[in-house]
Amino acid sequence: MSDRFGGWFPLVLLAVLSALTFWLDRLVQPAVGPQSDAVKHDPDYIVDGLNALRMDPQGRVKHTLRALKMTHFPDDDITLLREPKLVAYSEGHPPVTVTSRRARVSGNGEDVYFEDQVRVVRSADAQQSELVLETNYLHVIPDDNVAKTDQAVRITTDGTVVTASGLELNSDTRVLNLQGRVKSTYDRATAAPRNAP
Repeated sequence: MSDRFGGWFPLVLLAVLSALTFWLDRLVQPAVGPQSDAVKHDPDYIVDGLNALRMDPQGRVKHTLRALKMTHFPDDDITLLREPKLVAYSEGHPPVTVTSRRARVSGNGEDVYFEDQVRVVRSADAQQSELVLETNYLHVIPDDNVAKTDQAVRITTDGTVVTASGLELNSDTRVLNLQGRVKSTYDRATAAPRNAP
């Protein structure tokens, strides 16, 4: 009997050691399944003094983006900008500049959400005077040259002040759709002088 046990002893010992090794391995491995801790909203990079531009297929500048600080968060792929300035260029038209206190940029860069003291300036050219739009929120789609908001806006140009509940602006077509309650006033004293023909 003891010879039989002696022959099996190495196999039993090997089985016990294997089980012990398996148990120790499971003990030190992280648990599989849903994580108990929530995903942290920590930035993966921060840039001070951002200055970027995007060009069209012909090599012309389509728009530029500057900001005092840029912070990217990998968990939701959102980029936050402090004191951003976006300038959109369109051939044959003066540039349109958008500034605000802060902005959020979607992960693919297709959407920019300007927030807090938003100011849009369409520069003057030979055909039209400067136009200034002010609001607290503006959704800009740079590739489509579209800007829109559902919040109160104030537009000032050449002695005229227009207020509305919202708007959509296409800087390619130069069409501005005002929404909600619209009010307009004209002050001849602040209008640019016109030359008589």
